[in-house]
Amino acid sequence: MLLVIPKQHMTQEELWGDATIAKVAAVATQVGNETCPGGFRLLANFGHDAMQSQEHGHMHILGGMHLGPYA
Repeated sequence: MLLVIPKQHMTQEELWGDATIAKVAAVATQVGNETCPGGFRLLANFGHDAMQSQEHGHMHILGGMHLGPYA
């Protein structure tokens, strides 16, 4: 698992409501393609019930193995 995190502090909701998400997605896609050529999954958690542990907005890159229907 890798993380893409913007330098500017913003919450997950702020990140996804801002143009910065396009930059984060572009970086995540580039890194995912470079590190997980067989495929990868992009994931973002919103809130405690979704197990978001950091208040700083970020995106997970999951890959490097067959993930099955759910990771």
